[in-house]
Amino acid sequence: MQKSRQGQKWPKNANKVNNLWIACGKVTAGINRFEMFYTFSMPGQREIAVFGGGCFWCTEAVVSELRGVVSVVPGYAGGTPPPFGKKPTYEEVCGGRTGHAEVIKIEFDPSKISFVQLLTVFFATHDPTTLNRQGNDVGTQYRSVILYSDKNQKRDAETFIKKLTASDPRGKPIVTEVKPLDVFYEAEDYHHNYFKNNQGAAYCQVTIEPKVQKLEKEFAELLKMHGKNAGETRAPVYGDATT
Repeated sequence: MQKSRQGQKWPKNANKVNNLWIACGKVTAGINRFEMFYTFSMPGQREIAVFGGGCFWCTEAVVSELRGVVSVVPGYAGGTPPPFGKKPTYEEVCGGRTGHAEVIKIEFDPSKISFVQLLTVFFATHDPTTLNRQGNDVGTQYRSVILYSDKNQKRDAETFIKKLTASDPRGKPIVTEVKPLDVFYEAEDYHHNYFKNNQGAAYCQVTIEPKVQKLEKEFAELLKMHGKNAGETRAPVYGDATT
């Protein structure tokens, strides 16, 4: 089905987990004293995280704004391996024939941003309570999924979800899958930097732009631009991409 394109220390954004607003404003989870401890790594070290939270155009646009993120690559993962020497195509994934989810592969510097901080932004900018859909995008390729690279990521993801669930027992259950990463297949070139390259498109304005604005408002201290140019913010996208 094609898309409907319309040492240890506290992270500075630990307070963002309190009254965490998820997706469409319908799920509020207040996590008190959430233990977001993590160990800083040596500068220059790199780690990989793979998240799926609906359309990868959206997740790429959001995560690319974060400090410590070296690269974000859209792709497919979590499904049936294709025949040897081949890779899944966008049409096959959208048609539900592969079982893959649209995901992003994030290369990040853990001395500048932690895996748990990435999880916090991930859960705050998509709806993890809707099975196989995000808004008008419907299909298994849009499922919420975390594909972990090691046992530490698995532990952190499962702990995060448990605490998020416990914070509001009467809320909708979180359906985010936590699975080991098998193979990541990079998406076709035209999916890369889609929001940046197609800001005049209706889908970018209606669906992606609000997510980016939310990120800039609620996680300003995690942005690459934070502290560089006082008072400078990214201009919101309206109308034609050239305006």
